[in-house]
Amino acid sequence: MKLPEAEALCQQLVRELKPRVGPKTAMVGLHTGGAWLAERLHKELAIKAPLGLMDIAFYRDDYAARGLKHDPKRTTIPFDVNGAELLLVDDVLFSGRTIRAAMNELFDYGRPASISLVVLADRGGRQLPICAQHVGAKVEVPDGQRLRLKRETSGKLVLVLEADRAA
Repeated sequence: MKLPEAEALCQQLVRELKPRVGPKTAMVGLHTGGAWLAERLHKELAIKAPLGLMDIAFYRDDYAARGLKHDPKRTTIPFDVNGAELLLVDDVLFSGRTIRAAMNELFDYGRPASISLVVLADRGGRQLPICAQHVGAKVEVPDGQRLRLKRETSGKLVLVLEADRAA
């Protein structure tokens, strides 16, 4: 299966988002892949507010069952969320549970004017009524596989398929 080029999708998102960036625009990336994508988009879009980064592990609705499967990162939101036009960035949209958790955490910081979801890839399979406003590509993922974003040592972003350990 041929996957879309992550770098080309990044540039497509930059072109799509550029006219939407204004003085109240702020961006938050979700660790880990969403943070990599957000770092790139934030820089190329020249967003004035500093970049926010979130790890929503403690906000997940399945935290009790899953526990921590990774080294939790610190959430940093270095701007006033109140009234901000937020671009929430993640790498792959699947069930919608990560985004629900992110919005729960965001509202602990304040009440944004709006939240728009930006994802590099939408693989379908939603369990919650969540959709992205800005999508690089829709990607069909075979059963038993997981779509992930990886960052090479050069900084290049690449989409890869891996065996889904939860399947």
